[in-house]
Parts: sequence; structure tokens; C-alpha cells
Amino acid sequence: MTADVRQPQGELTLRTVAMPADTNPNGDIFGGWIMSLMDVAAGVAAGARADGRVATAAVSNLSFIQPVKVGDVVCVYTKVLRTGRTSMTIGVEAWVLRQNRGERQRVTFAEIVMVAVDEGGRPRPLPAVEDVA
Repeated sequence: MTADVRQPQGELTLRTVAMPADTNPNGDIFGGWIMSLMDVAAGVAAGARADGRVATAAVSNLSFIQPVKVGDVVCVYTKVLRTGRTSMTIGVEAWVLRQNRGERQRVTFAEIVMVAVDEGGRPRPLPAVEDVA
């Protein structure tokens, strides 16, 4: 999901404002806060594709490109990259609008593997694409 870094890839899945409570001692937003947004967004996208409950299995290719500052509008985009029998790989990109204006800038990207699970937390097969509402 790194082909064209001028435009977000996938669907806008989550949007929020970076707040002072989310900063480190240097005034930048914690990387863990960004990672949690990305995990939530991947869960939303994967849950829609799985038509139900999902769990995070792995995160790979996580790269922090630029810091996020207080007041930046953080927009998280997702795209299903691959599917298997019970799991899927979601491409996730975080972009910001600095102080809610100007050009969007990509700040973070990753691939997150999500697994469809049943009520007991055990992997379950993904529904066929035509079965997903």
C-alpha cells in the first residue's frame, strides 16, 4: 500500500483530532496512539469484510514517516489487500491535515493481519464476498 504516496489508498475509515493528552514529553503525539487508531480502523474494515467479530493477529511493515502534532486532523484509510480462509491483510495509512488545513500528509503506514473469530474467539472461515452485506 505504498505505491502512490501523494494520495491515500483505500477508504476513509476513521477521522479524529490529535489532542494534548496524547502527547509525549516533546509535544509530539505518541506513536502508540497512532498505532491504536490504525488497529481500530483495521478492525472496522476487517469486521465489515468478515461480517462479524475479528481479532488482530499481526502488524508488519509499520513505518512512522512524520510526527503528528496537537491539532492535526488524523485520517486513517484502509484497504483489504489479501484474504485467506480465516484471515485478511489490511493495508492501513494514517494521513494528517495540519491544523485542519492545507495538503494531506502521510504520516504512518502498516499492514495489519486480522482473523475472523467466532463467539469463543476461535478462527472461523471468512464468508464468500457475495455473502457480505
